[in-house]
Amino acid sequence: MRHLCVYCGSGPGRNPAYIEAARTLGAVMADRGIGLVYGGGGLGLMGEVARAVIAGGGHVVGIIPEFLVNKERMLTDVNELIVTASMHERKMTMFERSDGFVALPGGLGTLEELVEISTWAQLGRHAKPIIICDIDNYWAPLLTLINHMRQEKFIREGIDLRLEVVKKPADVVSVFEDRLQHSTANVPADPIRKTL
Repeated sequence: MRHLCVYCGSGPGRNPAYIEAARTLGAVMADRGIGLVYGGGGLGLMGEVARAVIAGGGHVVGIIPEFLVNKERMLTDVNELIVTASMHERKMTMFERSDGFVALPGGLGTLEELVEISTWAQLGRHAKPIIICDIDNYWAPLLTLINHMRQEKFIREGIDLRLEVVKKPADVVSVFEDRLQHSTANVPADPIRKTL
């Protein structure tokens, strides 16, 4: 079974579209037989995507550091629950258990995870798909910043930073599956490919 790591907020955000996107993504993942790797919490978008996968009969791996077990209300009815000693161990375990990554809306933690996994890809440490689910243009400021970094030559030509951007959560799994089927070894770097 392939597993997709979902980075997202432990809160609901103010836009109801964010919660709906988490539920839709979880339902589509379960329907297509894609397992979920996520931060292990039961609150916010994290809880919604996990519960949607579970409701659809899908496989869920929750990975949470010990100090967040109570704060993020660890979800115990997942298939696998891994409690780590630190955030660093959590992120590495999420990386090892995942075949790709997607970011739904979220806060600093979500941003940090997305940037770190993108940096690892840029440095050639992995070639797993990285997808940004840009619900109601939530990630537009980040995409603008990345393009600015490229224009200012801090993301230089020849450095592979390939991010897939979709607007609809239902498209995430299709892009994920497509990327897994096609080797990226000989594909020229495409800084941001938008799938509308």
